Amino acid sequence: MAENDTSPTETIEKLLAGMTQHGASDMHIKVGYPPYYRLAKTLRKLDMAAPPTAEFVEQMFLPMISEARREEYERNGSLDFSIHGRSGDRYRINIYRSTGNMNASVRRVQNKIPSFEELNLPPIYNDTILKTHDGLVLVSGVTGSGKSSTLAALVQHINEQRSCHIITIEDPIEYVFEPVKSIVSQREIGLDVPDFSEALRSVVRQDPDVILIGELRDKETMSAALQAAETGHLVLGSLHVSDAQQTFSRILEFFPRNEHSFVRSSLANSLRAIMCQRLVPGAVEGSQFPATEVLIKNATVRDKITNEEDGDIPAIIAQSEQEGMRSFTSSLVELIEADKVHYDTAMEFAPNREGLASAVKGIKSSGQSIIGRR
Repeated sequence: MAENDTSPTETIEKLLAGMTQHGASDMHIKVGYPPYYRLAKTLRKLDMAAPPTAEFVEQMFLPMISEARREEYERNGSLDFSIHGRSGDRYRINIYRSTGNMNASVRRVQNKIPSFEELNLPPIYNDTILKTHDGLVLVSGVTGSGKSSTLAALVQHINEQRSCHIITIEDPIEYVFEPVKSIVSQREIGLDVPDFSEALRSVVRQDPDVILIGELRDKETMSAALQAAETGHLVLGSLHVSDAQQTFSRILEFFPRNEHSFVRSSLANSLRAIMCQRLVPGAVEGSQFPATEVLIKNATVRDKITNEEDGDIPAIIAQSEQEGMRSFTSSLVELIEADKVHYDTAMEFAPNREGLASAVKGIKSSGQSIIGRR
């Protein structure tokens, strides 16, 4: 794998194959450093006779992209794209300029689209998507929380259960869908359409029933999502925030203050659910489980959105779990009681540590079983 032993093309092929072989979620390639794999959230350095030079890194990645996209990289200093590996996995690649040199972060996307059960998601995910045929469904979480996998599972579930036209707008495409009952049209930014703005301007003219917007990143994409949701389409999208309350704050940040009343009215009408998640290290080394928070819009939630009372959202979730809503606290309790996650670990990830401590009784310390129940 050393630079002087193999060509840049052979090197990157071996590195990608190694990600699949070892189950690495990510790989980092930086000029002057050996490559690193991320295994169970920990970075592991690879043995390499000589760290890659700037020229070697460019020769690894530039052949993967077109001349037009190379110009985009030169202009913006970064570029997202995806490729298929020989193993069948896809790899989402971000090349970026750092201290004048090209570096790369690579995310492995498994070829198989996961189910809700395989992702350890609660039944409310299945119930919500089956009952929802229009409006806006958001998946929120920080980077690396599994949002892309959850969105793929939602789309695949619709694909298996309904006869409809699903259009995805992604940067880049990660999971590739094969038609089951639905038609699935996947559009990649930079390959099939120049940008999100152009894709969203034309999407409603393509007779979609379901629209997936890979990431709601600015006012234009959020406005298009709300408009499509209000006109009878089911819109799925993701936001980089940690919980349901912050989801509203992030959406409003996209818009000037004088438009907030309109945006709130639109959200009150079109929002169907917010599904938030964070991955928690499991009791078994290398395992991870999602702690989830789910907000389902009802009359009370609609009024809170309209009246700028987002601060009451956590309390509403906690009081409405019989309706299918879920709080992070109750989700962590379930993981602890099932011996999937250690108590001490859950406390590190708990947004409300006092609430978690009072909800779980009889737990001593990490690695010990529950000796009592709530």
